[in-house]
Amino acid sequence: MGTARVSGKPAPLVRAFVDGIDEVVREPSSGQGLSAIQRGWLAFCLTAILVTNSICWARFERASLGAYSLAAVSWMFRHAKMPWEQLLVASVRMLLRPYGLTSGSLVLDDTDNQRSKAAKTIAHLSKLRDQESGGYIWGQSLVFLLLITPTISIPVGFAFYQPAPELSAWYKQERRLKEQGVPTKQRPPKPPANPQYPTTQELAVRLVQQCKDQHSALSVHCVVADALYGTSTFVDAASAIFDGRQVITQVRSN
Repeated sequence: MGTARVSGKPAPLVRAFVDGIDEVVREPSSGQGLSAIQRGWLAFCLTAILVTNSICWARFERASLGAYSLAAVSWMFRHAKMPWEQLLVASVRMLLRPYGLTSGSLVLDDTDNQRSKAAKTIAHLSKLRDQESGGYIWGQSLVFLLLITPTISIPVGFAFYQPAPELSAWYKQERRLKEQGVPTKQRPPKPPANPQYPTTQELAVRLVQQCKDQHSALSVHCVVADALYGTSTFVDAASAIFDGRQVITQVRSN
């Protein structure tokens, strides 16, 4: 099987998409647009993702047959002053406009991505409970927000969840002391919440609020989430953001 190649010039559809993103980013409410080099780099990355079906700098380099070096492509990602926060917002608007979509429902979910045990420098790494095996894996936990419409379904926001180190240490000690039969009064109290490590419910509320702020013209019918978000704090906050819209979730028995 031959090696797929990324040509020197991106496909017209990719160029049109990148130019459209640039136009949205340049809108008065957004700010400065992308430079020619940034547009070219972004178009190359999108083309390489489509060709290699992955997000991997080494595969991008191989697919370009030497036209783009690994160092140059990854340097742009790490050091370029790209308006990263605006690119996803602009992409969503670019997809909604051609279809004339003005309404939909929001769905919240989360997923765990396993990483190599040797990984140390990737952000938001932590030990995660593996639901399939019942053990633990080393990886990243991601909370994401989807917009569901009759025509398309697209991601509109995401955030990484990472447990507070002091809370993880407390849970570990709590389990050990329980197994030893230490009474509750003699066990250390649960540490207070650390604002630097928000809970999944807090991240979910932030994502819903961001969607409201970034796509104010979008009419949301309801917000759907699984049992993990079935708390009154999340349900009330999410409903209030969209003026009392219905929030559907699995309420906990307690």
